[in-house]
Amino acid sequence: MHGTCSDTERPVATAPRDGGVLRARALATGERYGFELVRELSAVDGLVTSEGTIYPLLTRLRKDELVTTFWQESESGPPRYYQLTVAGHAALGDFTKEWSRFRDSVDTILERKEG
Repeated sequence: MHGTCSDTERPVATAPRDGGVLRARALATGERYGFELVRELSAVDGLVTSEGTIYPLLTRLRKDELVTTFWQESESGPPRYYQLTVAGHAALGDFTKEWSRFRDSVDTILERKEG
């Protein structure tokens, strides 16, 4: 699958716009709840995210069986936690390989001297 994300069949170039892969990467180190993901991703320079964008993406990842969810009691209520599935880890690995290749290709084009 040259230039595509195998989990969604979207070109690598369009994947960053929907943000699903970035959210999945944030889950790679363990379970997180939605607001925790918003805070973590918002702290990265150049990434703007909000609860209004993250929950629809998490829902899509859940429907695609790339994340699983569970509820955990806390003082502020039971937040829903998200965790990558085996398929989610595999899709993230596939994307990471493709992204590196795509990034290198873009860098090559941008670094070309005109003349």
